[in-house]
Amino acid sequence: MTTSNDAGVDAASRSTMAVIGAGSWGTALAVHLARTIHRTVLWGLAPPDMTDLARDRVNRRYLPEAPFPDALEIAPTLEGAVAAADELLIAVPSHAFRACLDQVAPLLRPGMRIAWATKGFELETGKLPHQVACEVLGMSVPTAVLSGPTFAREVGLGLPTAMTVASRDRDYAMELAQRLSGKNFRAYASTDMIGVEVGGATKNVLAIGAGISDGLGFGANTRVALITRGLAEMMRLGVALGAQKDTFMGLTGLGDLVLTCTDDQSRNRRFGLALAAGRSSDEAQREIGQVVEGVLAARAVNAVARTCRVEMPIAEQICKVIYEGAPPREAVAALMGRSIKAEIQ
Repeated sequence: MTTSNDAGVDAASRSTMAVIGAGSWGTALAVHLARTIHRTVLWGLAPPDMTDLARDRVNRRYLPEAPFPDALEIAPTLEGAVAAADELLIAVPSHAFRACLDQVAPLLRPGMRIAWATKGFELETGKLPHQVACEVLGMSVPTAVLSGPTFAREVGLGLPTAMTVASRDRDYAMELAQRLSGKNFRAYASTDMIGVEVGGATKNVLAIGAGISDGLGFGANTRVALITRGLAEMMRLGVALGAQKDTFMGLTGLGDLVLTCTDDQSRNRRFGLALAAGRSSDEAQREIGQVVEGVLAARAVNAVARTCRVEMPIAEQICKVIYEGAPPREAVAALMGRSIKAEIQ
């Protein structure tokens, strides 16, 4: 006998998901979804590249080790991708998120739902992605955010991975988590969109700090201290914005922070290593060759923290290194010279 919940899951498994954004993360998610559901459509912001993806059946630039499953289709246009889909998953950098929603909004059909894997505050407004989505789409469109300790390459290769799906609609969060889950991939559901998004926004900034620290040769003690105190900063900001404190001890807080601070697959960590080696911010970004989300996030996080009157000394010093040319060693000295206070306040 099929229950109503089972019927909903079966319907979800038969629906088509369009992934908007064909960078490394969007491609990895599309490849994964095509492995677990019947049909997935991928479209990117650079339409000429779609011809190459359709011909090669692999994203040679961003994810060459993950050939496309048969269930993954390449859409030549955004209009075609949305028309072919029942639901959307947006995977674009934070600075392109609002513009992407503006393009998508007039194409939506009644009942369509939108999720995103975008991380970061909007620089101009200090808004989190769910707030931007609400402004552009209104409150009637169901929305969700995907986040957690996930490197695109490992997801593309099908290595064991866990992440979190958050939506204010508990049923949508659970349904999407079930849809994403499969062999070697486990998704957990949450209703704390604020906490999940704050974790995703701030961990990139702190990962730059970890790269600077390791690049200067400060060792494991320093790295762990930075991660631990960085988590405290992340938690303070999140709670001030209305997040649940426990969220930051999960995959999208501590988990994602540890991942990006300790592994060189992280572009943000590599950016920090380059700064420590004497590269300028522009030189470091050119070397990496992809968007380093933590660069813009450093400015946005600090602006939001000032507005909320939340102390984030690590994030503040990282911002000074990136934008004011502060020598990394002086930034560390400034942190070590702060007045002594209780660890838990």
